[in-house]
Amino acid sequence: MAVLGSLLKGGIKFTSTLQKIRRVKPLKWQKKAFTKLIAKARYTQFGEKYHFDEILSTAIFEKGTEFYSKFQELVPIYDYNKIYDEWWYKARNGEKNVCWPGRIKYFALSSGTSDAASKAIPVTKDMIKAIQRTSINQIISLGHYNKLPSNIYETGYLMLGGSTALNEVDSHYEGDLSGITTGTLPFWFQNFYKPGQKIAAERNWGNKLEEITENAKNWDIGFLAGVPAWHTILLEKIIKRYNLKNIHELWPNLTAFAWGGVSLEPYKQGLERLFGKPVIYIETYMASEGFLAYQDRPDGNLRLVLNQGLFFEFIPFNENNFDEDGNLVAKPQTLMVHQVEEDIDYALLISTCAGAWRYLIGDTVKFTNKNRAEIKITGRTKHFLSLCGEHLSVDNMNNAIELVSKDLGIDIREFTVLGIKHPPLFAHQWYVATDDKVDEKQLCELIDKKLFELNDDYAVERGHALRNVFLKVLPTKAFYDWMKHKGKEGGQHKFPRVLKGKLVDEWQDFIKKNYEKVGV
Repeated sequence: MAVLGSLLKGGIKFTSTLQKIRRVKPLKWQKKAFTKLIAKARYTQFGEKYHFDEILSTAIFEKGTEFYSKFQELVPIYDYNKIYDEWWYKARNGEKNVCWPGRIKYFALSSGTSDAASKAIPVTKDMIKAIQRTSINQIISLGHYNKLPSNIYETGYLMLGGSTALNEVDSHYEGDLSGITTGTLPFWFQNFYKPGQKIAAERNWGNKLEEITENAKNWDIGFLAGVPAWHTILLEKIIKRYNLKNIHELWPNLTAFAWGGVSLEPYKQGLERLFGKPVIYIETYMASEGFLAYQDRPDGNLRLVLNQGLFFEFIPFNENNFDEDGNLVAKPQTLMVHQVEEDIDYALLISTCAGAWRYLIGDTVKFTNKNRAEIKITGRTKHFLSLCGEHLSVDNMNNAIELVSKDLGIDIREFTVLGIKHPPLFAHQWYVATDDKVDEKQLCELIDKKLFELNDDYAVERGHALRNVFLKVLPTKAFYDWMKHKGKEGGQHKFPRVLKGKLVDEWQDFIKKNYEKVGV
């Protein structure tokens, strides 16, 4: 009998019940989180310049949301380049009390997609504690998952991320966020954590997969966590090495898969071919800037973390606030969590206990349950396609790919879309990765048809300015070779769903040079 597992499950279920009883309204939680952030940062260089003492006074002594009006009035909106060039570079050079009290010991080098260089994001002790508390709350929320057996809490937790090895640079350390947080894992979790500190520190992605595969036979894995694409590659490698029909022959207790950073839809069918029985999927929203949201119930979406060192703002993602390239206008409309509406796309601003202030993180979200502050990620501000008003989101693309994959019974691992000029008007160029046999023309027509059904604006523009849609099928290897070529292989790296700017020519040149034999 899994005694420890039974005790853990019982404790988790009891605690999750208490959480339900103590549930607080989103606005009250956010005002409390905001007040703590402003109070702690008011004597920093940033806080003094933007009059945090005045904002704090309003938050403490004025009722309602006057504090937010004052915050909007006094503090500008920042993107990464602006806040780094004005503030974070000083903290990275060793200055104290820049945007958060004290000296910053860690900087997370964000993985991002292959369309950008890594960004250096400050990670404070307060942020590490906030991430740990949120992680514990997510574990507690497992009490809502009645189908999880007791013994699952005694099995291994395989986290597939970037290298946990950190680089010492002057007075601080830099590296993947997983390296920073793994070094601070609670002692009781060390026995459950796989692949273990030594393998996790491996910088060579191919070597890391090989070492995990070699040790897989010695582990009893109950949880998987990481980006779906790389887990798919790993599981295929393990199944091939040990001549298995599916991964459950080796890990019979594998019960749950936690993922984040991308939509699961394009990968789900391929993953389920590797499983021998159903697996519970649990979504998380972890960024280098913080642990922003997690799925806390089986039928729910991502729930914003409103009480752990994060303050959220929302900008309606429309032509009033963004230009056609996804750039923010000078004075956009911003809203608090209680002011949003369901089923509308919002760009996300965050202020955090790591010294990010009114920071445009680049993601777009849509509220699915306002009362519970539940959201779904719909894309990136720069990854929407709207050449002529079609307003095609990554969420639309993911849904279309999922539906077409099911209809045709094929496994589509990756895809990307380009907006191109097709004189005298415009067109979309799709590149789709599958190793299954499929007719390109049929696949293109089906995707186009699904998008007609999913997006009214797309349907309208397909009869006007968006006259053509083109599609090329590529082997899955082409996409992963591109990631390797860009130095973005493995870990938390994701292939961008929309390519723009110079990456369009780079991608097309890469395909022509390396994959001409497949008809490109």
